[in-house]
This record gives sequence, structure tokens and C-alpha cells, in this order.
Amino acid sequence: MASLSGAFLSVGGITLLSRVLGLVRDLLIARLFGADGGTDAFFVAFKIPNFLRRWFAEGAFSAACVPFFSPYQEAADRPAFRQLLGRLVGLLGVLLSGLLPLGLLAAPVLVLLLAPGFAWRPQTQALAVDLMRLTFPYLALVAFAALAGAVLNSRERFAIPAFAPILLNLGILAGALCLAPFLEPPILALAWGVLAGGLAQLLFPLPALHRLGLLPRPRLARDPVVEALFRRLGPTLLGLSVVQLSLLLDTAFASFLQAGSISWLYYADRLLEFPLGILGSGLGIVILPRLARAHGQNAPESFSRTLDWALRWVLLLGLPATLGLVILAGPLMVTLFHGGEFGASDARMAAAGLLGYAWGLPALMAIKVLARGYLARGDATTPMNLALIALGINFALNLALVGILGLQGLALATSAAALANAGGLILGLRRRRIYHPLPGWKPLLARVLGAALALGILLTWGCPDLSAWLAWNRGQCVLHLGLWVVFGVAAYSIGFFALGGRLRHLSEGDPRAFSFSS
Repeated sequence: MASLSGAFLSVGGITLLSRVLGLVRDLLIARLFGADGGTDAFFVAFKIPNFLRRWFAEGAFSAACVPFFSPYQEAADRPAFRQLLGRLVGLLGVLLSGLLPLGLLAAPVLVLLLAPGFAWRPQTQALAVDLMRLTFPYLALVAFAALAGAVLNSRERFAIPAFAPILLNLGILAGALCLAPFLEPPILALAWGVLAGGLAQLLFPLPALHRLGLLPRPRLARDPVVEALFRRLGPTLLGLSVVQLSLLLDTAFASFLQAGSISWLYYADRLLEFPLGILGSGLGIVILPRLARAHGQNAPESFSRTLDWALRWVLLLGLPATLGLVILAGPLMVTLFHGGEFGASDARMAAAGLLGYAWGLPALMAIKVLARGYLARGDATTPMNLALIALGINFALNLALVGILGLQGLALATSAAALANAGGLILGLRRRRIYHPLPGWKPLLARVLGAALALGILLTWGCPDLSAWLAWNRGQCVLHLGLWVVFGVAAYSIGFFALGGRLRHLSEGDPRAFSFSS
């Protein structure tokens, strides 16, 4: 059985590659299409497939399935497991065959729900409907691909499912570069790229399933395990998707603001997803099979140790990532997206959105970990209820802040709601005596805060004003940003190790973890 640290580094490394490619994709979209009504229409239409990708491909669907798959670990269980998968595929196929035509017919309604402000921009609304009808079939492709990924994750084969989002990025890049010159409007090429990427995601894991002897044949037959899984699926997806639902809410509010607002929020979210996907989603994915196994074996100490290990990583990596995004929000937007159709005002507005989202990063990472502490025990209701409360908080704060702070108010509301959600999750685990923090949290917190202070002082004091970044060419921006990132990582690392921190203490369950005497 692979160590949690090794699995986390593997998933994180592949996710890093995916995020870099995603940034290349978004940079290309910004350079080719800018931030206007056309890109607003695409990003609204892309909300559905991107929302589904995060639901299914980034662990939420797997979180519902893995606890049901965990009992089928032995070779003797393989025929029964394959039969279960066949019935699951059959039922999923029936549901999707009814949902897809409904979604195509309801595309105008979906666009109005996601962007009600488009009712006063009829051309943008019509384009968004066309784009949504092109991208909506991605739902079926990513659902079956996610099921294949959940099977592999249950066997702790994390690399192939983690690689799947790369294929979506390649599909969109191919559409932008190869199809856009031949289509009118050119933005349609991005929708075709989404479909091509989804097909690649579906085909990619099939050889691995075949090698494991787990490639299922669809069957239509009642199965109590499958029915129980589907009853759990809705609450599980909702409980783990508060971030995505909050972003949908932000999009609806942003549709009433000036043209380009949805695009600015999208680019801000993309940079937030860079550390969130690598760190938060990676941690959630690798700990879930271990948590489910510990619960099944009635090993509460192992269960708590696994949660503790993941939360230490959240603190150790989440705080410096937050400071980096907050202080470098403007330079990041200028370096990555400024130029062509994406002007200085676009960069400033997108940076304001990123600044608001960044404050919620540690809470968003913690949600990815804490919710799985409930799901591994078969409790999907508590994370769902807390997610609904967080959405209510987000809606109320959006109403209160959008008139005062505009775009940034929407982002800050999402961060505040995430903090409330994470707080509720950890309080519930502690009150039920499911999670017991290991010794060493106080010295860890002291070291992380001290190292983060060094990072913050260095970047705040040394990083040039945004006007300087706007005056530089792209090569100068890339060079300066790279240097400040390196300086920041060095300052944080030196501070952490100077205060006595040691990475060997991050091995799961080490009783000496971060004690000053170690």
C-alpha cells in the first residue's frame, strides 16, 4: 500500500501539470478573445461542463463511490465487483439518456438561471444558449469517466484519474488553435473542444480497468448496493460542491454588472483553483480510501490520524499560498493574461476578484479534507446541510456587498461562506469525537505563522507597484514574477526550518509531529 505522502505528491504533481496547462489554455483564450460579451457567453455555457468536471472528475463522485467499493478489495471479490459496476453503469446510462435531451431543450432556461442579467443582452444570451447546447453532452462523457476514476481510486491507483483533466485542456486548446479560424463566431470552437476533451477523458482509463479485470458490461437489474449508492450520491455531491455552487451564485450576480465581469471572475477563480486543485483536491482524493478502510475495520485511531495528517498539510501549504495570491494578485493577472484583447483594466478587475477569493483558500482546502471525514463513515447528510447553510450565507453576503464592493464583494462573500462551512465541519467531527488532534499543533502553528510573516514582509516590501508590471513587456513580467515566487518560497522555507520544522514529521501519524523537542 502506497504511503499517503507518496500518493499525495503523485496526485499533486499531475494536478500541477494540469493546472499549468489550464493556465496556458486560459491565457490563449484571453489573448485571442479578450473579455467581452462573447467570452461571457462561453464562460456561462462552460459553467455547466466545468461544474460537472469538478463534481465528477475532482473527487466528489469518487467520494460517493469509494466507500461502497472498499469491501471489494480481494481477488475473489472481482466477479461480484464487476457485476456491481455493470449494474451501476446500466442505471447511470438510463438516467443520462433522459437527462441529456432535457438539458438540450432547457438550455435557454439554464442560461437565464446562471446569468439572469443576459435578459438585457439578447445577442449574448442567444450565443450562450448555442454554446450550452454544444457543451451539455459533456455531462455523459465525464460521468462515465468519473466512474472509471472512482474504481481506480478505490484501488489507490490515483495517477490515471488525476491525469484526466489534462485531456480536457488539450481538447479546448486544439479547438482554439485549429477550429476557431474556420467558425463564425470563432468562440464556438471552444465548445467543440470541450466535447473532444470529454471523449478523450472517457477513453483514457479503459485500458487500466481492463488490466485489472474490472471493465464492466452494462446491465439493467436492481441492486440494493447500487440503489443505496445513488441515494447517497446527491447529498455527497452537494456537500462537496459548495465552492462550485458559490461560483455559480457569483456568476448570476455578476451578470448584472458591467460586461466582462463574468470573465474577470472566471480568471480569478482559475488562479484560485491552481493551489486548491493541487493541494485541497489532492489531499481529499488520497485520504478517502484510507478513511473508508479504517472505518470499515473499526479503527478510529487510524481514521483520526489520517485526518490529522491531511489538516497539517492544509495549514503548512494553505497559508503561504493564500499570502502569495493576496500580495501577487495584480502581478499574476498582468503576467499571465495582460495583452492583446485583455487590457490593463481587465487585469485590475480580475485581480480584485482574485484578492477576494484568495482569503478563503485555507477554508476551501479544509472542506475538501473534512467533508471526507463524514463521507467515509456513510454520513452524507451533515456535509450537505452545512453546504446549504454556507450557500445561504453566501447569498446574503452577495446581496450586502455587491452594491458596496462590486465584483470583489462577490468574491469576499464566497470566502466568508467557505470559512463558515469549514468551521461547521470541524466542530462536528470534534463534538462527535471522530477527530482527535495529535500533539504538536501549537508549535506547528507558531512555525507556520512565523514563516508566513517572513514571506509577507518580503513580498509586501519588495514587490513593485502594479503600474510597473503594466509597463513591462511579457518577458520582464515573467522574469520578475518567477524571481518573487522563488524568493517567497525561500523566505517561507527558511523561516519554517529555522523555527525547527522538519518535513519528516509530516509522515502520517508521527507522534513527534512538530514538537519543539524533536
